[in-house]
Amino acid sequence: MLHRPLGRTGFSVSEIGFGCASWWGQRAFDERAAVRLVHAALDHGVTLFDTGAAYSGGQAEPRLGRALKGRALDQVVVATKAGTFHDGRRVRRDFRPAAIEASVVRSLRNLGLEALPLLQLHGPAAAELNDEMLSMLEGLKRRGLVRALGANSFDPAVIDHVAGLPVFDVVMVDYNVLRPERAALIARAAARGKGVLAGMPLAMGHISGLRLRAPRDVWYALRALKNHRADLVRGRRFAFLRRLREMTASQAALAYVLADPNVASAVVGATRMAHLLENLAASGMALDADTCDRIRAAQEDAR
Repeated sequence: MLHRPLGRTGFSVSEIGFGCASWWGQRAFDERAAVRLVHAALDHGVTLFDTGAAYSGGQAEPRLGRALKGRALDQVVVATKAGTFHDGRRVRRDFRPAAIEASVVRSLRNLGLEALPLLQLHGPAAAELNDEMLSMLEGLKRRGLVRALGANSFDPAVIDHVAGLPVFDVVMVDYNVLRPERAALIARAAARGKGVLAGMPLAMGHISGLRLRAPRDVWYALRALKNHRADLVRGRRFAFLRRLREMTASQAALAYVLADPNVASAVVGATRMAHLLENLAASGMALDADTCDRIRAAQEDAR
């Protein structure tokens, strides 16, 4: 596994990170299997684990904490998110500074950590990043509760705003073959010294096609149909990636994202060991010129 610097945080992270969310954190997914995936990721050099307070109905954080218990974490960056939470029925937002601070305390308990290596605000509005919020975030660093701060958003204007604020060290954006326009946003953030994490690098699996083999596959398919129907249609233009000889479609998607030197890590989840190992094997892979040309042509057609 190759590693890259995470901006100016001082952290070095695996160029492929493990996303601990969605079905991985659900009670319906056997915890022993979930823990085995985390341990396999660690054993293969993964040092970035990304989760959130609201993920998997609020179950992802404590599950990750249990999975990491007893493991050497000196080189591991655990990233979690605040600003959203699960109330037992659905995800809600609360960006009051006091709520963010309380979320940090709960996350530390859930994860079994004395300090959060990376705290990211989960989908903040630019207006919520006011002086009171920024002062509170700086205080979290001073008190040693948080080592680095970031924000995760699918709104380019918010990421641009965050990149201009000194208190933030990292941004997380949705970057994949369906979002080539994010490259300019990523370059601007990196130029300001921010570490960049790529979320959704596999484009929610839309380029690999949906295969329904188990309840988890149905769950992901229904989520895609509900929230990402347009991307499902656009993803068909990249079906040629499934027919590459030298790598799988998922590996090609990761290689595309990691070809950008400004991306520190591409964060991807997995609920099957074979998929995890396939994804991790993409570290260091490179697309050939013909495949790059075909991707660019498909991106033009998909506009």
